[in-house]
Amino acid sequence: MQDLCKILTENFLKNSWNSIRALVERATAIPPNKGGSKVTFFRFNDSRKEEVSFDSTHFFLRGSVEYSNPHLTIEEIQGVAGVRLLEVSANYFCEFGLQRPEEGDVEKICDRLRKPPQGRIVAFLLNTDDTEPDRYSMNPLRESLVSTGQSSFPAAKVRTENLAIDKSFVGKYEGTLISKSEIELIEAQLAHSNGSYLDFVDSVKFEQLEELSKEFGMDLSLYALRMPLETLQAESKSDLLHHIISSTHRDLEAVKQAYDCMGRSISKRTTLLTIPHSKLGYGSKRAARGKLRFNESKLERLDITFRDTPLYPNDIDPQDVSIAKAEDKFTIDGKYLVDYDFDETPSSPQFFLYSLGSPENAALWHGVGVTAAPQLLQSCATIRAACRKGQFIGNPQDFGVLAQTPMQFNLSPEGMWVHPVHCNIDASVGCVENLVDLAQMGMRIEYLPKFEQQR
Repeated sequence: MQDLCKILTENFLKNSWNSIRALVERATAIPPNKGGSKVTFFRFNDSRKEEVSFDSTHFFLRGSVEYSNPHLTIEEIQGVAGVRLLEVSANYFCEFGLQRPEEGDVEKICDRLRKPPQGRIVAFLLNTDDTEPDRYSMNPLRESLVSTGQSSFPAAKVRTENLAIDKSFVGKYEGTLISKSEIELIEAQLAHSNGSYLDFVDSVKFEQLEELSKEFGMDLSLYALRMPLETLQAESKSDLLHHIISSTHRDLEAVKQAYDCMGRSISKRTTLLTIPHSKLGYGSKRAARGKLRFNESKLERLDITFRDTPLYPNDIDPQDVSIAKAEDKFTIDGKYLVDYDFDETPSSPQFFLYSLGSPENAALWHGVGVTAAPQLLQSCATIRAACRKGQFIGNPQDFGVLAQTPMQFNLSPEGMWVHPVHCNIDASVGCVENLVDLAQMGMRIEYLPKFEQQR
Protein backbone atom coordinates (compact mmCIF):
# COMPACT_ATOMS: atom_id res chain seq x y z
CA MET A 1 0.00 0.00 0.00
CA GLN A 2 1.44 3.36 -1.04
CA ASP A 3 2.06 6.09 1.52
CA LEU A 4 -0.11 8.95 0.24
CA CYS A 5 1.09 11.34 2.93
CA LYS A 6 4.74 10.86 1.92
CA ILE A 7 3.94 11.17 -1.80
CA LEU A 8 2.14 14.47 -1.21
CA THR A 9 4.65 15.85 1.27
CA GLU A 10 7.65 15.19 -0.97
CA ASN A 11 5.94 16.76 -3.96
CA PHE A 12 4.69 19.72 -1.93
CA LEU A 13 8.11 20.48 -0.47
CA LYS A 14 9.67 20.27 -3.93
CA ASN A 15 7.09 22.38 -5.81
CA SER A 16 5.86 24.83 -3.14
CA TRP A 17 9.05 25.82 -1.35
CA ASN A 18 8.66 29.53 -2.17
CA SER A 19 5.24 29.53 -0.48
CA ILE A 20 6.58 27.77 2.61
CA ARG A 21 9.47 30.22 2.86
CA ALA A 22 7.18 33.26 2.46
CA LEU A 23 4.81 31.99 5.16
CA VAL A 24 7.65 31.22 7.58
CA GLU A 25 9.19 34.65 7.05
CA ARG A 26 5.89 36.45 7.62
CA ALA A 27 4.86 34.34 10.62
CA THR A 28 8.20 34.86 12.34
CA ALA A 29 8.32 38.59 11.51
CA ILE A 30 4.90 39.44 12.95
CA PRO A 31 4.87 39.46 16.76
CA PRO A 32 2.01 37.54 18.41
CA ASN A 33 -1.07 39.66 19.14
CA LYS A 34 -1.29 39.22 22.89
CA GLY A 35 -4.09 41.70 23.45
CA GLY A 36 -6.69 40.36 21.04
CA SER A 37 -9.79 38.36 21.80
CA LYS A 38 -10.06 34.58 21.44
CA VAL A 39 -11.19 32.99 18.19
CA THR A 40 -13.74 30.18 18.48
CA PHE A 41 -14.01 27.51 15.80
CA PHE A 42 -16.04 24.30 15.56
CA ARG A 43 -15.81 20.87 14.06
CA PHE A 44 -18.00 17.77 14.05
CA ASN A 45 -16.90 14.58 15.76
CA ASP A 46 -19.18 11.53 15.41
CA SER A 47 -21.93 13.93 14.22
CA ARG A 48 -21.58 16.02 17.39
CA LYS A 49 -20.61 19.66 17.10
CA GLU A 50 -17.60 20.63 19.21
CA GLU A 51 -16.13 24.08 19.79
CA VAL A 52 -12.51 24.99 20.39
CA SER A 53 -10.94 28.39 21.10
CA PHE A 54 -7.52 29.77 20.20
CA ASP A 55 -6.02 32.93 21.60
CA SER A 56 -5.00 35.74 19.27
CA THR A 57 -1.29 34.95 19.52
CA HIS A 58 -1.77 32.40 16.72
CA PHE A 59 -1.23 33.01 13.00
CA PHE A 60 -4.39 31.85 11.22
CA LEU A 61 -4.33 30.31 7.74
CA ARG A 62 -7.71 30.14 5.97
CA GLY A 63 -9.00 27.39 3.72
CA SER A 64 -12.60 26.66 2.74
CA VAL A 65 -15.25 24.16 1.72
CA GLU A 66 -18.74 24.87 0.32
CA TYR A 67 -22.32 24.57 1.57
CA SER A 68 -23.49 24.33 -2.05
CA ASN A 69 -22.92 20.57 -2.04
CA PRO A 70 -23.38 18.27 0.96
CA HIS A 71 -20.43 16.04 0.01
CA LEU A 72 -16.73 16.73 -0.49
CA THR A 73 -15.49 17.38 -4.01
CA ILE A 74 -12.03 16.70 -5.39
CA GLU A 75 -11.35 20.44 -5.40
CA GLU A 76 -12.35 20.73 -1.75
CA ILE A 77 -10.25 17.82 -0.53
CA GLN A 78 -7.23 19.18 -2.39
CA GLY A 79 -7.77 22.53 -0.66
CA VAL A 80 -8.03 20.89 2.77
CA ALA A 81 -4.92 18.76 2.19
CA GLY A 82 -3.08 21.77 0.76
CA VAL A 83 -3.79 24.11 3.64
CA ARG A 84 -2.83 21.38 6.10
CA LEU A 85 0.49 20.74 4.31
CA LEU A 86 1.22 24.48 4.28
CA GLU A 87 0.37 24.82 7.97
CA VAL A 88 2.43 21.88 9.20
CA SER A 89 5.45 22.49 6.96
CA ALA A 90 5.63 26.18 7.89
CA ASN A 91 5.32 25.39 11.61
CA TYR A 92 8.12 22.85 11.26
CA PHE A 93 10.50 25.27 9.54
CA CYS A 94 9.54 28.07 11.94
CA GLU A 95 10.80 25.80 14.69
CA PHE A 96 13.94 24.41 13.05
CA GLY A 97 14.89 27.22 10.69
CA LEU A 98 14.60 27.58 6.93
CA GLN A 99 16.73 25.11 5.06
CA ARG A 100 16.13 22.97 2.02
CA PRO A 101 14.28 19.87 3.27
CA GLU A 102 16.03 16.52 3.48
CA GLU A 103 14.67 12.99 3.86
CA GLY A 104 14.63 13.27 7.64
CA ASP A 105 12.53 16.44 7.42
CA VAL A 106 9.98 14.68 5.22
CA GLU A 107 9.53 11.92 7.80
CA LYS A 108 9.14 14.38 10.67
CA ILE A 109 6.62 16.52 8.76
CA CYS A 110 4.61 13.40 7.86
CA ASP A 111 4.58 12.44 11.53
CA ARG A 112 3.21 15.88 12.44
CA LEU A 113 0.58 15.69 9.71
CA ARG A 114 -0.89 12.60 11.35
CA LYS A 115 -1.52 14.54 14.57
CA PRO A 116 -3.90 17.41 15.40
CA PRO A 117 -2.59 20.95 14.74
CA GLN A 118 0.34 22.10 16.85
CA GLY A 119 2.32 25.30 16.56
CA ARG A 120 1.64 28.98 16.12
CA ILE A 121 0.20 28.68 12.58
CA VAL A 122 -3.33 27.25 12.69
CA ALA A 123 -5.26 26.26 9.57
CA PHE A 124 -9.05 26.64 9.58
CA LEU A 125 -11.96 26.54 7.14
CA LEU A 126 -14.03 29.66 6.50
CA ASN A 127 -17.34 28.32 5.21
CA THR A 128 -19.60 30.93 3.62
CA ASP A 129 -23.18 30.33 4.75
CA ASP A 130 -24.85 32.88 2.45
CA THR A 131 -24.46 30.89 -0.80
CA GLU A 132 -27.31 29.16 -2.63
CA PRO A 133 -27.58 25.47 -1.68
CA ASP A 134 -27.08 24.34 -5.31
CA ARG A 135 -24.81 27.15 -6.48
CA TYR A 136 -22.72 24.93 -8.78
CA SER A 137 -25.48 22.65 -10.11
CA MET A 138 -24.14 19.54 -8.40
CA ASN A 139 -26.30 19.09 -5.31
CA PRO A 140 -27.98 15.64 -5.23
CA LEU A 141 -30.87 17.23 -3.28
CA ARG A 142 -31.64 19.48 -6.25
CA GLU A 143 -35.31 18.64 -6.92
CA SER A 144 -36.41 18.94 -3.30
CA LEU A 145 -34.53 22.23 -2.86
CA VAL A 146 -36.71 23.60 -5.68
CA SER A 147 -39.96 21.92 -4.63
CA THR A 148 -39.63 23.18 -1.03
CA GLY A 149 -39.05 26.72 -2.35
CA GLN A 150 -35.51 26.94 -0.95
CA SER A 151 -33.37 27.14 -4.10
CA SER A 152 -32.88 30.91 -3.63
CA PHE A 153 -32.45 30.76 0.13
CA PRO A 154 -29.06 31.41 1.71
CA ALA A 155 -27.70 28.08 2.89
CA ALA A 156 -28.03 29.27 6.50
CA LYS A 157 -31.83 29.47 6.13
CA VAL A 158 -32.36 26.12 4.42
CA ARG A 159 -34.17 23.46 6.45
CA THR A 160 -33.71 19.73 5.94
CA GLU A 161 -37.14 18.41 6.95
CA ASN A 162 -38.44 17.78 3.43
CA LEU A 163 -35.18 17.37 1.54
CA ALA A 164 -34.53 14.12 -0.29
CA ILE A 165 -32.14 12.61 -2.82
CA ASP A 166 -32.99 13.54 -6.40
CA LYS A 167 -33.11 10.16 -8.15
CA SER A 168 -32.94 11.78 -11.59
CA PHE A 169 -29.75 13.60 -10.60
CA VAL A 170 -28.20 10.40 -9.26
CA GLY A 171 -29.17 8.46 -12.37
CA LYS A 172 -27.42 11.02 -14.54
CA TYR A 173 -24.33 11.82 -12.46
CA GLU A 174 -23.47 8.74 -10.41
CA GLY A 175 -19.77 8.12 -10.94
CA THR A 176 -19.04 11.61 -12.27
CA LEU A 177 -20.40 14.01 -9.60
CA ILE A 178 -21.58 11.70 -6.82
CA SER A 179 -21.01 8.11 -5.68
CA LYS A 180 -23.36 5.46 -4.32
CA SER A 181 -21.62 5.40 -0.93
CA GLU A 182 -21.96 9.18 -0.61
CA ILE A 183 -25.68 8.99 -1.40
CA GLU A 184 -26.04 6.46 1.42
CA LEU A 185 -24.10 8.74 3.79
CA ILE A 186 -26.21 11.77 2.84
CA GLU A 187 -29.45 9.83 3.36
CA ALA A 188 -28.27 8.58 6.75
CA GLN A 189 -27.31 12.07 7.90
CA LEU A 190 -30.57 13.53 6.59
CA ALA A 191 -32.53 10.99 8.64
CA HIS A 192 -30.83 12.18 11.83
CA SER A 193 -30.47 15.88 11.04
CA ASN A 194 -31.78 18.51 13.44
CA GLY A 195 -33.36 20.59 10.69
CA SER A 196 -30.28 22.76 10.11
CA TYR A 197 -28.91 22.38 6.59
CA LEU A 198 -25.55 23.77 7.72
CA ASP A 199 -25.20 21.20 10.51
CA PHE A 200 -26.27 18.47 8.10
CA VAL A 201 -23.66 19.43 5.48
CA ASP A 202 -20.91 19.77 8.07
CA SER A 203 -21.83 16.37 9.55
CA VAL A 204 -21.46 14.74 6.13
CA LYS A 205 -18.20 16.47 5.26
CA PHE A 206 -16.55 15.94 8.63
CA GLU A 207 -17.44 12.24 8.52
CA GLN A 208 -15.82 12.08 5.10
CA LEU A 209 -12.78 13.98 6.40
CA GLU A 210 -12.38 11.45 9.21
CA GLU A 211 -12.29 8.59 6.71
CA LEU A 212 -10.00 10.46 4.31
CA SER A 213 -7.62 11.23 7.18
CA LYS A 214 -7.02 7.49 7.44
CA GLU A 215 -6.60 7.10 3.68
CA PHE A 216 -4.21 10.05 3.27
CA GLY A 217 -2.36 9.43 6.54
CA MET A 218 -2.87 13.01 7.74
CA ASP A 219 -5.37 14.66 10.08
CA LEU A 220 -7.74 16.54 7.75
CA SER A 221 -10.45 17.39 10.32
CA LEU A 222 -9.73 21.11 10.36
CA TYR A 223 -11.51 23.58 12.57
CA ALA A 224 -14.17 25.71 10.85
CA LEU A 225 -15.93 29.06 11.08
CA ARG A 226 -19.20 30.14 9.43
CA MET A 227 -19.64 33.62 7.99
CA PRO A 228 -21.31 36.01 7.41
CA LEU A 229 -24.87 35.12 8.48
CA GLU A 230 -24.11 33.09 11.59
CA THR A 231 -21.68 35.80 12.69
CA LEU A 232 -24.20 38.59 12.05
CA GLN A 233 -26.91 36.71 13.93
CA ALA A 234 -24.64 36.44 16.99
CA GLU A 235 -23.51 40.09 16.88
CA SER A 236 -24.89 43.18 18.54
CA LYS A 237 -25.41 46.39 16.54
CA SER A 238 -22.09 47.75 17.78
CA ASP A 239 -20.04 44.79 16.55
CA LEU A 240 -17.85 44.63 13.46
CA LEU A 241 -20.03 43.35 10.61
CA HIS A 242 -22.97 45.52 11.68
CA HIS A 243 -20.62 48.49 11.85
CA ILE A 244 -19.24 47.75 8.38
CA ILE A 245 -22.72 47.62 6.82
CA SER A 246 -23.75 50.84 8.56
CA SER A 247 -20.52 52.64 7.65
CA THR A 248 -20.53 51.67 3.97
CA HIS A 249 -24.11 52.97 3.58
CA ARG A 250 -23.57 56.15 5.59
CA ASP A 251 -23.80 58.45 2.55
CA LEU A 252 -22.99 58.67 -1.15
CA GLU A 253 -19.27 59.16 -0.51
CA ALA A 254 -19.10 56.04 1.69
CA VAL A 255 -20.80 53.96 -1.00
CA LYS A 256 -18.41 55.39 -3.60
CA GLN A 257 -15.43 54.38 -1.47
CA ALA A 258 -16.76 50.82 -1.30
CA TYR A 259 -17.36 50.80 -5.06
CA ASP A 260 -13.80 52.03 -5.59
CA CYS A 261 -12.53 49.05 -3.60
CA MET A 262 -14.39 46.77 -6.02
CA GLY A 263 -13.19 48.68 -9.06
CA ARG A 264 -16.80 49.62 -9.88
CA SER A 265 -18.29 52.87 -11.13
CA ILE A 266 -20.78 54.70 -8.90
CA SER A 267 -22.79 55.92 -11.90
CA LYS A 268 -25.47 53.20 -12.06
CA ARG A 269 -25.46 52.22 -8.37
CA THR A 270 -26.81 48.75 -9.10
CA THR A 271 -24.11 46.80 -7.24
CA LEU A 272 -25.51 46.04 -3.80
CA LEU A 273 -23.04 46.11 -0.92
CA THR A 274 -25.37 43.88 1.06
CA ILE A 275 -28.36 41.96 -0.31
CA PRO A 276 -31.45 42.28 1.90
CA HIS A 277 -33.37 39.04 2.28
CA SER A 278 -36.94 38.77 1.08
CA LYS A 279 -39.65 38.06 3.66
CA LEU A 280 -40.24 34.94 1.58
CA GLY A 281 -36.72 33.78 2.55
CA TYR A 282 -34.88 34.60 -0.67
CA GLY A 283 -31.31 35.84 -0.32
CA SER A 284 -29.51 34.68 -3.46
CA LYS A 285 -26.94 37.25 -4.58
CA ARG A 286 -27.28 35.87 -8.08
CA ALA A 287 -31.08 36.20 -8.20
CA ALA A 288 -31.18 39.68 -6.65
CA ARG A 289 -31.35 42.88 -8.69
CA GLY A 290 -31.30 46.24 -7.01
CA LYS A 291 -30.57 49.93 -7.07
CA LEU A 292 -29.36 52.35 -4.43
CA ARG A 293 -31.45 55.54 -4.44
CA PHE A 294 -30.04 58.78 -3.02
CA ASN A 295 -31.52 62.14 -2.10
CA GLU A 296 -28.45 64.30 -2.68
CA SER A 297 -25.86 62.50 -0.49
CA LYS A 298 -28.34 60.69 1.75
CA LEU A 299 -29.25 57.06 1.07
CA GLU A 300 -33.00 57.24 0.62
CA ARG A 301 -33.92 53.64 -0.20
CA LEU A 302 -32.84 50.39 -1.75
CA ASP A 303 -35.08 48.83 -4.41
CA ILE A 304 -34.82 45.02 -4.65
CA THR A 305 -36.18 42.53 -7.18
CA PHE A 306 -35.69 38.77 -6.99
CA ARG A 307 -36.26 36.77 -10.16
CA ASP A 308 -35.62 33.25 -11.39
CA THR A 309 -31.93 33.09 -12.30
CA PRO A 310 -29.55 30.40 -13.59
CA LEU A 311 -26.74 29.54 -11.18
CA TYR A 312 -23.36 28.12 -12.24
CA PRO A 313 -22.82 25.01 -14.40
CA ASN A 314 -21.14 21.82 -13.30
CA ASP A 315 -18.21 20.46 -15.31
CA ILE A 316 -19.99 17.38 -16.68
CA ASP A 317 -23.01 18.96 -18.37
CA PRO A 318 -22.71 22.76 -18.63
CA GLN A 319 -26.24 22.89 -20.09
CA ASP A 320 -27.81 21.33 -16.99
CA VAL A 321 -27.78 24.47 -14.86
CA SER A 322 -29.74 24.75 -11.62
CA ILE A 323 -32.19 27.64 -11.27
CA ALA A 324 -32.50 29.83 -8.21
CA LYS A 325 -36.27 30.29 -8.27
CA ALA A 326 -37.48 33.53 -6.70
CA GLU A 327 -40.13 36.10 -7.52
CA ASP A 328 -40.42 39.11 -5.23
CA LYS A 329 -40.08 42.86 -5.23
CA PHE A 330 -39.69 45.22 -2.27
CA THR A 331 -38.07 48.41 -0.97
CA ILE A 332 -35.83 48.94 2.06
CA ASP A 333 -35.73 52.40 3.64
CA GLY A 334 -32.14 53.67 3.68
CA LYS A 335 -32.25 54.29 7.42
CA TYR A 336 -32.29 50.52 8.04
CA LEU A 337 -28.89 50.19 6.36
CA VAL A 338 -27.35 53.36 7.77
CA ASP A 339 -28.29 52.17 11.28
CA TYR A 340 -28.06 48.46 10.62
CA ASP A 341 -29.66 45.68 12.68
CA PHE A 342 -29.51 42.16 11.24
CA ASP A 343 -32.52 41.01 13.29
CA GLU A 344 -34.59 43.78 11.72
CA THR A 345 -33.13 43.65 8.19
CA PRO A 346 -31.39 40.34 7.50
CA SER A 347 -29.00 40.62 4.57
CA SER A 348 -25.90 39.07 2.98
CA PRO A 349 -22.94 41.47 2.67
CA GLN A 350 -20.39 41.14 -0.11
CA PHE A 351 -17.40 38.89 0.67
CA PHE A 352 -14.79 41.65 0.47
CA LEU A 353 -16.65 43.44 3.29
CA TYR A 354 -17.28 40.58 5.69
CA SER A 355 -13.84 39.06 5.09
CA LEU A 356 -12.60 41.85 7.37
CA GLY A 357 -14.15 39.85 10.19
CA SER A 358 -12.20 36.70 9.41
CA PRO A 359 -9.25 36.14 11.78
CA GLU A 360 -7.02 35.12 8.86
CA ASN A 361 -3.40 36.20 8.51
CA ALA A 362 -3.15 34.20 5.29
CA ALA A 363 -5.56 32.51 2.87
CA LEU A 364 -5.43 29.65 0.38
CA TRP A 365 -7.53 30.13 -2.76
CA HIS A 366 -8.40 27.52 -5.39
CA GLY A 367 -7.20 28.13 -8.92
CA VAL A 368 -7.15 31.94 -9.06
CA GLY A 369 -7.40 33.01 -12.68
CA VAL A 370 -9.35 29.90 -13.69
CA THR A 371 -11.84 28.83 -11.00
CA ALA A 372 -11.48 31.87 -8.72
CA ALA A 373 -11.77 35.54 -9.67
CA PRO A 374 -8.62 37.69 -9.31
CA GLN A 375 -10.86 40.76 -8.88
CA LEU A 376 -12.14 39.45 -5.56
CA LEU A 377 -8.63 39.15 -4.13
CA GLN A 378 -7.86 42.67 -5.31
CA SER A 379 -11.01 44.01 -3.65
CA CYS A 380 -10.06 42.34 -0.36
CA ALA A 381 -6.59 43.92 -0.48
CA THR A 382 -7.94 47.35 -1.40
CA ILE A 383 -10.43 47.50 1.46
CA ARG A 384 -7.69 46.53 3.92
CA ALA A 385 -5.64 49.46 2.61
CA ALA A 386 -8.67 51.74 3.01
CA CYS A 387 -9.10 50.57 6.61
CA ARG A 388 -5.47 51.42 7.34
CA LYS A 389 -6.31 54.98 6.24
CA GLY A 390 -9.20 55.13 8.70
CA GLN A 391 -11.99 54.59 6.18
CA PHE A 392 -15.04 52.37 6.76
CA ILE A 393 -14.46 51.31 10.36
CA GLY A 394 -12.26 53.96 11.96
CA ASN A 395 -9.41 52.40 13.91
CA PRO A 396 -9.12 48.74 12.79
CA GLN A 397 -7.64 47.70 16.14
CA ASP A 398 -10.84 48.76 17.91
CA PHE A 399 -12.60 45.86 16.22
CA GLY A 400 -9.72 43.40 16.16
CA VAL A 401 -9.27 43.80 12.39
CA LEU A 402 -5.78 43.05 11.14
CA ALA A 403 -4.31 46.17 9.55
CA GLN A 404 -1.94 44.18 7.34
CA THR A 405 -3.43 42.52 4.27
CA PRO A 406 -3.43 38.73 4.69
CA MET A 407 -0.99 36.71 2.60
CA GLN A 408 -2.57 35.19 -0.51
CA PHE A 409 -1.76 31.64 -1.58
CA ASN A 410 -3.26 29.66 -4.42
CA LEU A 411 -3.68 26.08 -5.58
CA SER A 412 -1.90 26.51 -8.89
CA PRO A 413 -4.39 26.13 -11.77
CA GLU A 414 -2.06 23.78 -13.65
CA GLY A 415 -1.82 21.58 -10.55
CA MET A 416 -5.52 21.31 -9.69
CA TRP A 417 -6.67 17.77 -8.98
CA VAL A 418 -9.21 16.33 -11.41
CA HIS A 419 -11.08 13.07 -11.75
CA PRO A 420 -8.62 10.57 -13.29
CA VAL A 421 -11.12 9.61 -16.03
CA HIS A 422 -13.59 12.47 -16.45
CA CYS A 423 -11.12 15.30 -15.70
CA ASN A 424 -13.56 17.41 -13.66
CA ILE A 425 -12.61 19.13 -10.41
CA ASP A 426 -16.20 19.02 -9.09
CA ALA A 427 -16.45 15.22 -8.96
CA SER A 428 -17.12 13.99 -5.46
CA VAL A 429 -14.11 12.43 -3.82
CA GLY A 430 -16.11 9.19 -3.62
CA CYS A 431 -16.04 8.95 -7.42
CA VAL A 432 -12.27 8.34 -7.32
CA GLU A 433 -11.61 4.61 -7.08
CA ASN A 434 -7.96 4.92 -6.06
CA LEU A 435 -6.86 8.00 -4.10
CA VAL A 436 -3.25 7.43 -5.12
CA ASP A 437 -4.31 8.82 -8.51
CA LEU A 438 -4.94 12.17 -6.78
CA ALA A 439 -1.81 12.07 -4.65
CA GLN A 440 0.34 11.46 -7.71
CA MET A 441 -0.99 14.69 -9.24
CA GLY A 442 1.08 16.43 -6.57
CA MET A 443 0.48 19.61 -4.61
CA ARG A 444 1.52 22.96 -6.07
CA ILE A 445 0.77 26.03 -3.96
CA GLU A 446 1.92 29.41 -5.23
CA TYR A 447 2.35 32.65 -3.31
CA LEU A 448 0.55 35.66 -4.83
CA PRO A 449 2.12 38.79 -3.29
CA LYS A 450 0.69 41.03 -6.02
CA PHE A 451 -2.78 40.50 -4.57
CA GLU A 452 -1.69 42.03 -1.28
CA GLN A 453 -1.47 45.40 -3.02
CA GLN A 454 -4.37 47.83 -3.36
CA ARG A 455 -5.93 48.84 -6.68
